[in-house]
Amino acid sequence: MFDSISEKFSNIFRSFGSKGKITQKNIEEAVEEIKIALLEADVNLRVVRRFINRTIEEATGESVLKSVDPGQQFIKIVYDRMVQLLGDVGQQELKLKGPDTPSVILMMGLQGSGKTTTAAKLALRLKKEGRRPLLVAADLVRPAAILQLEILAEQIGVPSYSEKSDNPIKVAKNALALAKKEQYNTVIVDTSGRLHLDETMMKEIKAIHDAINPDEKLFVADAMTGQNGVNIAKEFEEKVGISGVILSKFDSDTRGGAALSLSSIVGKPIKFIGVGEKVEDLEPFYPERIASRILGMGDVVSLVEKAQEVWDEKESERVQKKMKENTFDLHDYLDQLENMNKMGSVDKLIDMIPGAKGQISEDDIDTKELVREKAIIQSMTYAERSNYRILGPTRRRRVAKGSGTSVSEVNRMIKKFEKMRLMMRKFAKNKKYQASMLKHMGM
Repeated sequence: MFDSISEKFSNIFRSFGSKGKITQKNIEEAVEEIKIALLEADVNLRVVRRFINRTIEEATGESVLKSVDPGQQFIKIVYDRMVQLLGDVGQQELKLKGPDTPSVILMMGLQGSGKTTTAAKLALRLKKEGRRPLLVAADLVRPAAILQLEILAEQIGVPSYSEKSDNPIKVAKNALALAKKEQYNTVIVDTSGRLHLDETMMKEIKAIHDAINPDEKLFVADAMTGQNGVNIAKEFEEKVGISGVILSKFDSDTRGGAALSLSSIVGKPIKFIGVGEKVEDLEPFYPERIASRILGMGDVVSLVEKAQEVWDEKESERVQKKMKENTFDLHDYLDQLENMNKMGSVDKLIDMIPGAKGQISEDDIDTKELVREKAIIQSMTYAERSNYRILGPTRRRRVAKGSGTSVSEVNRMIKKFEKMRLMMRKFAKNKKYQASMLKHMGM
């Protein structure tokens, strides 16, 4: 989403930091470029003015012009303002009751915002956290909405509630009664959306709201709608009231203006972001992390968290031991390739690496080669994966044929694996080498 604006900020900071002396004129020029970048990203005009005025006010003070490193000081000011723009209060968790009392989450938004899919994503996330969610199909306007929710509920292993009725208020109340009886402690109600705001829609959602008294009122905004999404969220806040926002399609190539304007204009926090089409692709929204990524500083914390999701501590210790003992084999290498795939697309991971944005692109990493390597290893027998040295010419021809590759590609993969094993052994055994590598990585 933020590729374009991130590139512009990186260029502004690079140009600003290369100046021998920082003057008020330099700061004003940089701020003007920032203003243009924000407006081009479709950020609300009032938000841009406020952002620029506060940045100028702080950046032109004596503390910046006379600081030891005014360039870094200026970047810090812009970063702080960006965090404030995105929320300034850290990641906002859902405010739900204890496990023994049903909590109600009301999902609101326009048709096409991804509301139903987001409801299922949220249910899966809460299930993983140990809660017992119930998905409620109270969208009785869109013909396929009930079926879609039922399919998604089955996919994630969460119960759903629906009934043949034309009264969404009755459906929501009956679902809440069922939740109390069956001890479901989180009721997620998917309401109907429209193609545009209308009075009937607002009255219906308000009536459901009054009937079930939700603990959370989450507005699902499509990141691709830009400022229109911001205006709609403001309307929902005035007519029904919202407690937080979920920004769907955050992985799209939209300009990002909605994300940068929502919190300031609506006065409510963005709680989650949808980062893909899979049911697992819902992440908490951290203003400081997103600000770092926008400004080209990466997001190491999120990168580490993603790694921790696929590599547990025991597995890491096992792999490290095998590296030291030089027993790391092709079974282990295949596991690592599959774990890398679970972490997400290459371009998302590059965004999180400090300094990589603009320096490394997805084109620089041959993802097709990784797919070929997986196919080659999967075409080997158990014995061959355990001991690659038994792979003579005949076996290599068989593996190449089985994986749809050539013998030269099989040879190249094995040579690469041998080099990697040697490096891994050095890294695992040599503490100084580890410290040197981490230093070069800026860690």
